[in-house]
Order: sequence, then C-alpha cells, then structure tokens
Amino acid sequence: MASRTTLLAAALRAMLVALALMAATGMAAQAASFSMKRGMNLDIWTTWPDESLWGDERVILPFPEWRKTEGAADLKLLKETGFDFVRMPVDPSPFLSDRTLPLREKLFASVLESVRMVNAAGLKVVVDMHLVPAGSSRAIGMDEVMSDPKLFDAYVELVRQMARLLAKEDPALVAFEPMNEPVIDCKAGRTRLWPDRLQRLFAAARASAPSLTIVLSGGCYASAEALAKVDPKKVPDDNVIWTFHSYEPFLLTHQGATWAGDFIRYVTGLPFPLHGAQPAELRATLARIRKTIKAEAPWTRRAGMLAYLDEQVATMNTPKKLEKLMEAPFRAVEKWARTHGVKPENIFLGEFGMIRQEYGNPYVMPADDRAAYVRDMIGRAERRGFAWAIWGYGGAFGVVDEFDGRRAEPAVLEVVKGLGR
Repeated sequence: MASRTTLLAAALRAMLVALALMAATGMAAQAASFSMKRGMNLDIWTTWPDESLWGDERVILPFPEWRKTEGAADLKLLKETGFDFVRMPVDPSPFLSDRTLPLREKLFASVLESVRMVNAAGLKVVVDMHLVPAGSSRAIGMDEVMSDPKLFDAYVELVRQMARLLAKEDPALVAFEPMNEPVIDCKAGRTRLWPDRLQRLFAAARASAPSLTIVLSGGCYASAEALAKVDPKKVPDDNVIWTFHSYEPFLLTHQGATWAGDFIRYVTGLPFPLHGAQPAELRATLARIRKTIKAEAPWTRRAGMLAYLDEQVATMNTPKKLEKLMEAPFRAVEKWARTHGVKPENIFLGEFGMIRQEYGNPYVMPADDRAAYVRDMIGRAERRGFAWAIWGYGGAFGVVDEFDGRRAEPAVLEVVKGLGR
C-alpha cells in the first residue's frame, strides 16, 4: 500500500498539471508564436567527456559543446545556405549530475548565450532537451530518467528551470522542446505511460514560459506511429508544434552504425535507392554483406541476420515498395492531423538524415546518394507544409562537417541552396 506521503505527492503533482492545463486553456485561442520552415540539427557531443570531468570548467564550458568548434561565421553560413532555424540539442544530463553543482549557473548562462548567438546570426532556434542513452561516460541518460520516478521528477523540474531561463526571449525567435525521442511505450500491450508524462512536461514548460511555443512528440523515439496515438486535446494549447522523426528506410540510413543494434553494423555499401543500382552491382554488394555477417556475426545470430537482410531488402527493392515505405510515416501524421484539426504549419519533421561515415569505419556513403535521400525527404515534408530539420551538422551524419572540423562533401547543402525561398 502506498504511503500517505506518496499519495499526497502524487495528488499535488496531478493538481499542478491540472492548473497548468487550465491556464493553457485560457490561451487556447492563441496561435503558435513561433514559425519555422527549414532547419539544421546542431551537434550535441563530439568528445563525450567522462562524467568525472564535468566539474572542470575547461571541459564542460562553453555549453552545448558545439560552441567550442562553431561560431558566428558558421551560423551565418547556415543562414546563407537557406536555413531559417536550427534545432539546438542540449544534453540535460550535466544539469542532473552533482558533478556540475559549482558550475550550474554558468551552464544555464552558456545555454542562453548560445541561443542568443544563433538569433544574432539571423536564425531562429528550437532548444531541444536531448537525453542520450546511458553509457560508460555518464550515469544519467534516457533509460534512467524513464525508469526512476524520482529522477523523472528531477527532470520535470529541470524542464521548468530551462523554460524559465528562456521565457524572456522573443517567442518569435525561440521555441522549447522539453524531451527528445522519449524511449517509452514501445512494447505492444503495455500500459501507456507517455500521455501522463507528456502532460507533466508540457505543464512544467508552460507554467514557466507562458509565451513560448512548446514542441511536443509522441513516445517511442518520437516516431510517427507514436504521434498518431497522442490525443492533442489533452494539451489544450494552440501555442504547440507537434514533431516526429523519420529515418526510413533504416537499413539504408544507418548503414554501419555500431550503436543501432547488432545487425546493421555489418551493412555498408547499399545505394539509395536500391533500384537505382545496376542489378549485378547490387547482387555483389549483398553478397559481400552476407559474407561479412557469416565471418563476423555471432554464430547463433547469423542465420537470423541473413534472413532479416533479405526480408528488409524485399521491402524496398522497387520504386513502388520504396515509396510505400517512405510515405508511411508522413501519411500516418497527415491522417492524425486531419482527425484532430492540427494545421500543417504546426507539424515538424524534427530529424531525418542519412549516415555519412560511422566512427572508425572506412566506408563513406556516396554524397550523391545522401543528397538524393535528403531531397526526397524534404519534398515529402514540404508538399504537406511541414517544417523540417536535417540531422545533423557534423559527425557520423555530418552535412556541414565530418570529423575533427573537416568539411563534409557539399552535396546535401547544395540541395538546400537549390530550394526556392
């Protein structure tokens, strides 16, 4: 049986959510104060410093880490290329770690400085609270926040504090996304936890920032399928933009990614689109991938991986099949929006992109293939009136930079330059 203290705490949280939602209802006639069209996701971490170093000002500041390598000139280049906003990932983990207590005020101040730097370059900004999976370098990540009720409470409080920090900024230039890709409600048949947590995050953000546009998603990695399960009437506020992410077809967009499961790390060299390749060339690439799986994958998994490879290829090896696969997320969101009366300008494809080169893997995805994929996804979003943001500026999916400050091939940026203003 729950203790009286636990019950009172739960009741208090419910009351605060209700009050914030009631206050939001009073602003329901207000349209979104923030508008966007074409964006770029900035980098989050490139050095991944161990948490034991987070108390060192030389390691953690300026924050976010992209400030160490990108400056005003780089942001102005994005503006000149044709972007009108950036999505700025901010890792909440340092704000939840005791290691940064002496530097906490400086961390918040640095986030605000970064927002203002982006605005000064002529770009709008979505401040994205971007938890990452826990690993050897940190004790707090998405898994911990979602599994520990006390830690989730602390996260909600952080959302409140970050919203308060941003509240005085121009709401036409700054929007706030309280959680990136929630890893929750991904298993069928389980009790859905995200609706309650979504309301709590929204309420915390709105209570502290009455005028800012709040960017919200469904659960399960902010997928289109998860957004389609959200009832937007539970968030009675017109100053909201709804977001989803799509990396379909995953087999092609995440080739070689060692962190994306135990199968796709063995897959490299598949072109986009598959049907654009010469049949003999495609057969040779698939034969090489099968050979790699047989040689390197755990023997108990090899047969399953080989079957899965054939199954996935069969879903996208003709123009009609590929069209169905890539259209599915957009159609799901479009149907959801019509059902609930959500306007296209209040929908945001927050992430999409194609890997360039996995860390430590010599294979580089051809620039023309990446450009073709990005052009295709932009077309699907813009035909529907959705805003979009490419993932991302540098690193494995680098559009502007690759690694160590080296410039990536300009093919994807040329696609953006070629779009009509």
